[in-house]
Amino acid sequence: MRITRQVVVFDAADLARESSFWAGLLGGTVNADDDWHSVIVDGEWRLGIQLAPDHVAPEWPTGTPQQIHLDLHVDDIKAAHEEAMSLGATLLQPARDINAREGFQVYADPAGHPFCLCWS
Repeated sequence: MRITRQVVVFDAADLARESSFWAGLLGGTVNADDDWHSVIVDGEWRLGIQLAPDHVAPEWPTGTPQQIHLDLHVDDIKAAHEEAMSLGATLLQPARDINAREGFQVYADPAGHPFCLCWS
């Protein structure tokens, strides 16, 4: 088997909001169709956003189990936090110590999918 492309796909009720969030956070652009948006970064397809009108967000880390999450490793957690929040993220679980040498914070994108901003 030869895999020619690997893409993580998120379900979302609001395609424009979800794809704009991820394109902004990853520094990419959106290629939009009626029921599917592709997030393109540096000329490569990184994420797919699929229309799911009845999508229900997970309540992880304290409720129903997560469905999937991304770990995004950053150089400057404070700047990354501000950028994610300005794009519409929700902070779900703050770091124990944001000034520690390494750590992570848990967020949700606009459709409720969890992701972590990590540093070390």
